[in-house]
Amino acid sequence: MRLVSWNVNGVRAVMKKDFMQSFEGFDADVLCLQETKAQDDQVAEALECVDGYHIYSNSAVKKGYSGTAILTKGDPIEVTVDIGIDEHDQEGRVITAEFSNFYLVTVYTPNSGSELKRLDYRQQWDKDFLAYVKGLEDEKPVVMCGDFNVAHTEIDLARPKANYNKNAGFMQEEIDGMDNYIAADFLDTFRHSRPEDIKYSWWSYRAGARQKNVGWRIDYFLVSRALGNKIKQADILTDVMGSDHCPVLLELKK
Repeated sequence: MRLVSWNVNGVRAVMKKDFMQSFEGFDADVLCLQETKAQDDQVAEALECVDGYHIYSNSAVKKGYSGTAILTKGDPIEVTVDIGIDEHDQEGRVITAEFSNFYLVTVYTPNSGSELKRLDYRQQWDKDFLAYVKGLEDEKPVVMCGDFNVAHTEIDLARPKANYNKNAGFMQEEIDGMDNYIAADFLDTFRHSRPEDIKYSWWSYRAGARQKNVGWRIDYFLVSRALGNKIKQADILTDVMGSDHCPVLLELKK
């Protein structure tokens, strides 16, 4: 099963930037999108040219903000949105698709913000989202993917010393959140498969960061340890343009 996750930084915007060519190249069984920045009807309209996929979306109450979507070739058993906590369920950040062998959860984790105004909220989110996916795991293994808005370790960003405990995405509290996923027996599939590889999934639009590869790895596929022996390939598709993020890939053996 070939799974791709991509923060598109606006689904309507990315459709104007060779999205369909990239999409066809993915040859994905499932494509998960984050930061769609559109209401459900606008997502459907933007993706109306996509054939052969079921499209599910979860939009924020605030228009033009956040939002997630899942495109699947096959029929999931069930698709649900949000995590059942009102405080967290206003921004369209989570969709869960149940398949026969696992749950697939796409997530757009809240950013702590340029002035760290949401850092406290972010910590509560990490705690509650982890509890949510562990609850799913009681029934079957979990694959979760998306923009987690944190570089886990120093190898995951180009300038760790300049950013550590100074900027959102590399605060110790955020790192602790990712540590807790790993401690809860979820595998970071890219780092599990490629322990020493340096690849990034997000670059600032400022100062030619992408051209200079001054980036961050903040987009992940995490899987229950029970799926560890099913990982066929985990990669970051750095050549795919159209957003300030690039897609991440996971292939699972049958």
